Amino acid sequence: MIKDHFHLTVADILKRKNFENARVIAGEKGIQRFVKWVHVVEVTSIRNLLNGNELILSTGVAWRENTDLFVSMVKEFLENQAAGLCIEMGTYMTEIPTEVIEIANEHQFPIIVFSQEVPFVQITQDIHSMIINQQYQKISDLENYSQNLNKRLLTIESYEDILQCMYSALDLQIIFRLKNKEYEFVPHINQHDQKSMIIQLNALKTHTCENIASSPIFLFEQECAELFIYSKDLPISEYDLLILDRTATAIAQHLLRDMYVEEKKRAEEFEWLYGWLEGEHSPEGISEYFVQNGIKTKTNEAVVLIAKLIPLKEKITQDVTYLKLLFRSVLEQNGFTALSVEKRNEITFILVNNRAKKNVKERIKTAIESIIESEFIRKQCSAKIMIAVGSFIGNLHDVHKSYQSAKETQRIQQKMSIKANYYFYEDLHLYRLISQMSKHINLQEFAAEYLQPVIHYDQKYNGKLLETLKVYLECNGSKQEAASRLYIVRQTLYHRLQKLENILGEDFMEHEKRVAIEFMLLVQDYLASSQSNVNNNQYRKLE
Repeated sequence: MIKDHFHLTVADILKRKNFENARVIAGEKGIQRFVKWVHVVEVTSIRNLLNGNELILSTGVAWRENTDLFVSMVKEFLENQAAGLCIEMGTYMTEIPTEVIEIANEHQFPIIVFSQEVPFVQITQDIHSMIINQQYQKISDLENYSQNLNKRLLTIESYEDILQCMYSALDLQIIFRLKNKEYEFVPHINQHDQKSMIIQLNALKTHTCENIASSPIFLFEQECAELFIYSKDLPISEYDLLILDRTATAIAQHLLRDMYVEEKKRAEEFEWLYGWLEGEHSPEGISEYFVQNGIKTKTNEAVVLIAKLIPLKEKITQDVTYLKLLFRSVLEQNGFTALSVEKRNEITFILVNNRAKKNVKERIKTAIESIIESEFIRKQCSAKIMIAVGSFIGNLHDVHKSYQSAKETQRIQQKMSIKANYYFYEDLHLYRLISQMSKHINLQEFAAEYLQPVIHYDQKYNGKLLETLKVYLECNGSKQEAASRLYIVRQTLYHRLQKLENILGEDFMEHEKRVAIEFMLLVQDYLASSQSNVNNNQYRKLE
């Protein structure tokens, strides 16, 4: 398929039979102008009649013997980007004014004259037939290209084959780049030309160029690649853009297929990865696994992330597959090698850091928030997602420690009264201590020593002392701020504080006792949430 086949020019039309006796008397350098239609003009103004690239046919009757009007008409043709002007000489005009020829030459606007009478109907019929046939050929070739590409997608092993197929169709320079990778050129060009072309591609961010077109390629709302076409001599045509669009879609399908194949391979690696999470592999075994699977890392730093799927519908199997792909795609774009293990409605990711350690947590937060805000999660996913991030470790052999801390984060997350979408182990502070204490002592009795009298008073008198105590401590003893947050007047707050002093002692705001009370309030919150979860589970069983 030859690119020029889809560009009808003035030069092409001059070769037609009806133009055997025609000659170009001005603007000969512009005979490569494109022609999209033919229009007969016998009026003195055409500002609303042309759409661009029309070849004008005229006898000149409207501007005969009026050079100024003729010049004005030519300027209007130029403003409306007409392709050229054909004039029949003899009937109304005998010569073309010098001023018109000068303007035509200056702007490379072809003026063609017929020395004898010509049938305009035959000319328009002939050229319009050519244009219509070309349009039909475009549609036909585009359909053939799409069908051929779809068939080849079944056997194509790499996206390079798709790019080669596109080059065969357009005979243009193809440029392709995967996210964060180098540009690839089809056909290959030397380094100097590559650098020059990359400069032009970068300039597209601020300036348009009629010789370059691009199409971003998205997977799961994330741009994963970009495809460009470059034409050295001619502007990019509508046909070129259609081929570009279909090729970009084909590449997206191919990349998605590759991701699914890779996902299937990862499923077979489940046992090894699960063993790693349990601390069963030696440093040598881990290094060997990375080498065998072509996993390249820049650091030995890692962290474990657990994504718990809480079903909103009965079946979420398909969602799990897409979620793994979505998580991996976003996490890898934020500088992590993501290895996953799926178990029931839970996906565990081992994230190996490939960038600077100083902003690891920020990059994970950015990735998580991007996933949570994605259209798939907001509109299509049939499960609620709760994410727990373990401790950061500096040795891949210690991944099991991060895994255990991620599970601990998950356990605490389930018992929090206010559940956020995600928690980091390092942010839980006292809750980690409470969780560990709960395994060895009766926290209910421990908290009762400090808070039970307050709770009893609230139950008996609806005094809201426990709420007042929490807020007062959170406000660091500021009575004005506490009253404002509780929506009560100062006098009411003073009355409640007096009651608290009577129950807890006048020294309840002194440092050591205050710290103990604040800690017990967290314990109380932890226990209340745990009991609420138990009641909810029992209620579900009764249902």
